[in-house]
Amino acid sequence: MSLNNFQHKVRVYYEDTDAGGIVYYANYLKFFERARTEWLRELGINQSIFLEQNIGFVVTKVAMENKASAKLDDLLTITSSISRLKSASLVFSQQIVNQNQLTLCTAEIKVACVNLSIAKPCSIPNSILGALKRVS
Repeated sequence: MSLNNFQHKVRVYYEDTDAGGIVYYANYLKFFERARTEWLRELGINQSIFLEQNIGFVVTKVAMENKASAKLDDLLTITSSISRLKSASLVFSQQIVNQNQLTLCTAEIKVACVNLSIAKPCSIPNSILGALKRVS
């Protein structure tokens, strides 16, 4: 698995769908979030440690395009890469494909580092920034 093009698999469960067995569009955002979190874990970055230090990451912008529908029991692959990395923010390019390699959804998601105690942007800690620079 390449760390600059991280892949995470998700199975579509009944709870992810509407009454017709189609994934509700907002759940793609949850799948993207899980993939980013698992990518950080793979890099050895534990977000709970930074939360203890009042450092968090918040989504500030989403540009998402739904191309086709995922369905109950589909096995989805979420691919994530970093398209832009700055000192206090980064932009992820992500896509979701199904088991037939059909692209279902793409997104550009901007995430900012925030000092939670004052609710203001701050620099990404060097331990995270260094890991992200190695893979971007």
